[in-house]
Amino acid sequence: MKPSVVIGFLGTQLDAGRGQGRWEKWRPSVSLGRFEDFLPERIELLVDLRRSKALAMQVKADIADFAPQTQVMIHDFFVPDPWDFEQMYTRLYDFVQDYPFDPDTEDYLVHITTGTHVAQICLFLLTEARYIPARLLQTSPPRKQNAQSPGSYSLIDLDLARYDLIAQRFAHASAESAQVLKSGIATRNSAFNRMIEQIERVAVRSKAPILLMGPTGAGKSMLARNLFALKQARHELSGRFVEVNCATLRGDGAGSALFGHVRGAFTGAQGERAGLLKSADGGLLFLDEIGELGADEQAMLLRAIEDKRFPPLGGDREVSSDFQLLAGTNRDLAQAVAQGSFREDLYARLNLWTFHLPGLRERLEDIEPNLDFELERYARSHGDRVGFNAESRRRYLHFATGPSAPWPGNFRDLGASITRMATLAENGRITVAVVDEEIERLQRIWGPRGPEPSTNAVRLAAELLGERWQDVDRFDQAQLAEVIAVCRQCKSLSEAGRTLFQVSRQRKRSSNDADRLRKYLARFELDFEAVSS
Repeated sequence: MKPSVVIGFLGTQLDAGRGQGRWEKWRPSVSLGRFEDFLPERIELLVDLRRSKALAMQVKADIADFAPQTQVMIHDFFVPDPWDFEQMYTRLYDFVQDYPFDPDTEDYLVHITTGTHVAQICLFLLTEARYIPARLLQTSPPRKQNAQSPGSYSLIDLDLARYDLIAQRFAHASAESAQVLKSGIATRNSAFNRMIEQIERVAVRSKAPILLMGPTGAGKSMLARNLFALKQARHELSGRFVEVNCATLRGDGAGSALFGHVRGAFTGAQGERAGLLKSADGGLLFLDEIGELGADEQAMLLRAIEDKRFPPLGGDREVSSDFQLLAGTNRDLAQAVAQGSFREDLYARLNLWTFHLPGLRERLEDIEPNLDFELERYARSHGDRVGFNAESRRRYLHFATGPSAPWPGNFRDLGASITRMATLAENGRITVAVVDEEIERLQRIWGPRGPEPSTNAVRLAAELLGERWQDVDRFDQAQLAEVIAVCRQCKSLSEAGRTLFQVSRQRKRSSNDADRLRKYLARFELDFEAVSS
């Protein structure tokens, strides 16, 4: 057992007492030296020596009567107003920062029975935040006043991971929060689900800016609205959700829309305007396509993020706005910084929490649950429930997850497609004929995608293998040509693997499609880079 060290305040009322009569009352600090099964090696007693020096000396002497081996260290702890939270917390924080904690050799306990309620709260917060590496110690008087009894004590460990029921409740709450961020969609893509779990933790614990990167239609706006709903439900935000697409802001109108303006700031500014940053005070500001902001707006935004203050256009008096920033972009901001079109210091400020939202082609297994979500959304907005029959659903999913569906608009394309089919459905049923018509419509919208794989891919496969092509069976030639066609339509090895093994992967608890594809290509001494370039 490591020696115990108790840190606590002198109780100016509870520890007080004079003459022999003091032994007839329960005194919490003195009781620390009287427990048979618990004896601290050292007591760090925080005392305002200006007011309570004599009492501190008396308590130290009384502890020595029962526990001479316990060392009592008295620290002069003056706070002008012990009931002022800021003063008390600051003073305790300074004490903790200077204290030479050594958890490897000593066991620390924070005595929260004595001191003002403000002091007890501050000790709890510092312990819970692990500034004090300790457990809490609570002492209590005996039920009946008895000079022979020191009362009782209990230890409270604030490491919540040690409490199974609490851990289960937190895990359940976290899972519910993740469902909020996913709009209740039972997504199956493991990488996307891990990213959502990280965003949930960051959203709850941090007020720093969050940057969402990803192609158009990947769901940045929906995720931003869901983040606001989550933080609002937790009472972390009191203001509004304000969304603006920065690509629509140009010239003087950009600065005016964001930061507001005073009368006469520019031609046509006949009155004052608050601006979107001010409107988001206490809430969440979502700047979509932030990479399209001009240089002046970037500079002002950086100041607003760091200082929470900024001047409106044409004004000298600054306004304040305490908002949390969420930014979205489909541009590579690091490349924009290198090209000089985006401020490096603003990018550094935004890049603390950056999450890349994958496109629909990288989440093919999520098409089916999103299909059900879009049908539910259609039913809520139109009051008309529509569904597929078995064959039409199978046919649409086969097309949607196949290599001939590029989904350039990602989930926006998918949502529009489902809405069209639901609108054209008769008697609440999307038939095969409706699906076939929609597939033809999508192919017209997306345009031609080049020669059929049967001609292009076979020729490419033959070129890649050279003389070895003649040694490959025709069956393997056809299969390899199809694999190459898929690889050339996908952005990564993982995406190509998911596309090729979409059906079989559903039957396994875990899969590594990229590794399966890598091994297949290796049979022919090929790799993804060579095939796709």
